[in-house]
Amino acid sequence: MINIVIYSVQKWLPFEKILEDGIIKLKNNNYVMLIKVKPINYNLKSKLEKEAILNSYKIFFKTCPFDIQIIIQSQKENLEEHINKINIVEEENKKIIKIKEKYIQNIQKLNSINKSDSKQFFILIKQSKNNNKEEICIEQLNEKYFKIKEALSRCGNSIYCVNKKEEVIEILKKYFLGNKINKGGK
Repeated sequence: MINIVIYSVQKWLPFEKILEDGIIKLKNNNYVMLIKVKPINYNLKSKLEKEAILNSYKIFFKTCPFDIQIIIQSQKENLEEHINKINIVEEENKKIIKIKEKYIQNIQKLNSINKSDSKQFFILIKQSKNNNKEEICIEQLNEKYFKIKEALSRCGNSIYCVNKKEEVIEILKKYFLGNKINKGGK
């Protein structure tokens, strides 16, 4: 007789729990904070501005006294909502109907050719428990967050702490499941 042991996904994942403030407690007693970065459009900057931005990044990476992990999530653009808005308008003029249909075909074609997607950028920071209380670990994570926020804001980026449990769960789902998340439970 063969014994088959079935493990759940929860056993495989390294998370113990996600705290209400969005901080993740790992099974190895480390704590992780997610930071969302909304980057500047570097291509629109002048040569002098680009140089200043690069120097700010260099300073940040040289002086960052702790490890960070950068995650980029790409998600295929969903044109359904945009197309539905176009289709809501009832039109009797055959020329306008034809233009509307060609426009929809054109944006769908461009989307498939260019594989347009939106990107979200995150920085993960970790804090080891090292016999400290949970509150101390969270305080140390917050200190790291403010150092990163200050440095990357100098580069022109907008920095946000992901501090809601639900938002962290959605980000983790996208990370582990890719673009296959279907809202509505279907």
